[in-house]
Order: sequence, then structure tokens, then C-alpha cells
Amino acid sequence: MEQFKNYLRLVRINNLLFVTILLGVMQHWAVMPVLRHTLVTEHLPWWVLLLLVAGTVCVAAGGYVINDWFDVKIDRINRPDDLIVTRVIDKETAMRLFYVLTGVGIACGLASAVCCRSITLGAVFIIVPGLLWFYSASYKRQLFVGNLIVAFCAALTPMLVAVANVDYLRHVYGDLFMGTGIAPRLYAWCGGFAVFAFLMTWAREVVKDLQDRRGDRELECHTVPVVLGVAWAKTVVTVLLVLTGALASWVVWGMLPAAEGGLGVATRYLLCGLLIPLVCELWLLWAAGTPREYRNAQQLLKFIMLLGTLSAFFIVS
Repeated sequence: MEQFKNYLRLVRINNLLFVTILLGVMQHWAVMPVLRHTLVTEHLPWWVLLLLVAGTVCVAAGGYVINDWFDVKIDRINRPDDLIVTRVIDKETAMRLFYVLTGVGIACGLASAVCCRSITLGAVFIIVPGLLWFYSASYKRQLFVGNLIVAFCAALTPMLVAVANVDYLRHVYGDLFMGTGIAPRLYAWCGGFAVFAFLMTWAREVVKDLQDRRGDRELECHTVPVVLGVAWAKTVVTVLLVLTGALASWVVWGMLPAAEGGLGVATRYLLCGLLIPLVCELWLLWAAGTPREYRNAQQLLKFIMLLGTLSAFFIVS
């Protein structure tokens, strides 16, 4: 049982649950309301969505495993008590697990792409696993490059749902579907959450680099805190979080129709579920100085990302 828990820790089970929730929210609270409003009766079958979720989760899990496989030396310095690979799971087993998870993820992703007749979806499930490998092996040690790759992969997650639905409906309805204007609306809504995921993940990655800067410096990783310093790293995070809050406010106050009760609910959620937590995050960030304090700031960012994802219930539907 204890070994099973170690495997769950290795694949970051909490993060995988968040990915699952994100994909489910995008389908049921972002895509489905748009289709209902346009009277489209067809939608992505549940089993295709299940394949898409399984593929995404398995590829992400494989990415976490290979990241820990490459980071053994750094983790021995930054978090020796939490070290999994080599301490409780040997490197050979971890590598085999990476191959299995990535293989299953690619297979499920390609199967969902075939069902949707989507070349784009298939390309994503071929390119992203390789990108995660090179990120772990090299790119994460380069200034900004590693942060941007992780943020880009996070932004892809909500867009996968839009791509899958659009290509599936195009296959069902043919060219008639493309003239309805539904596709741009689906891309716009899911794209908004993709931008949110991109900015918040980028900010979280920089906070994570602040937490790990001791080991990163010793192993000559060119992260933002190591190259530019702690103050500049905190400034980068601040700019990203302020931009996130500004864009969310623009969507809620500037773009949503003033439907009866809808705007009021969305505004209250924006204030309580995003803007106030973002202010708390900035306070935690600038007060932080130890790895534990940066870890707390990082955990709050994860919670804000969850709140931002759940806002689809109030904003889209």
C-alpha cells in the first residue's frame, strides 16, 4: 500500500485530478452551453471524451515521471525528504513506467483523434510527449524556455476539448457546420481558459523556481531567480498575475452580456474567486523568503487555478 502511494506521488495524482476536472468542466460548462444555445443536438460522445481525458492524463503522468527521473540530483538538494526516484523507486522502474504511461496516453489520444477525424488532435498527442522529454532533459534549465513550455502544455489542455468538438461536429454536419459560427465561439471560450491556464502556470513555474533556486544554482540551471535574481523573479510573477486579473475583469465586465442576474453572479465570483485570492497571492509572494513559504504561495496558485476553472459554470453557462 505504501509503495502504491509512492507511485501516486510520483505521477502527481492531485495535478492529474485537476487536469481531469479541467477537461470535464470545459466539455460540460463551456462547450455544451454553447451547443445548447445554438440548438445543436449532436456533441462529442462520452466515450470519445473519456479517451481524450485518459490520453491527456497519461501523457501528463508520464511527463511528471520523466521529469523526476532527470531531476534526481536537483531534488537531492531541494527536497531530499520527498525524493522518490532512486530512494523508493529505482530509475529503471521509473523509466519503464514513463514508457507505459506515455504509450497508453499516445494510444488513447490517437484513438480520440481518429474518432473525431482530427489531424490536429493527433499531432498534439505525438508532439507533446516528445516536448515533455526534451523539457525534462534540457529545456527546463534554460531561461524562460522551460517555463513557457510547461505553460504552453497547460494552455493546450482546454483547447483539446474545443478542437475535439469542432472536428467531430464538422465530420457529422460537414461544411454546413462551419457556416454556423459555432466553431469560433467554442474556440473563443476555451481559448479564454487557455490564456488563463498559460499565465497562471507560467507564474506558478517561476514561483517553483524560487522555491528550488538553491539546487538549480548548484547544478547551473538558468532559471529566472538564478539568472535575474529573486526580486526580478517576483516582479515577473506579479506582472503575470496582474495581467491575469485584468484580462478576467475585462471578460466579465466588458464582454459578457448583461443578462438578468448573470453579470451580478459573474462579478461576485470574479471578486471572491479570483481578484481577492490574487491579492492574497501577491502578499504571500513578496513576504516569502524560505522554500516552505514559496511552497505555500505555489499551493495557493493551484487553488486559484481551480477557482478560475470552475468560473465556467457562472460565466459561460
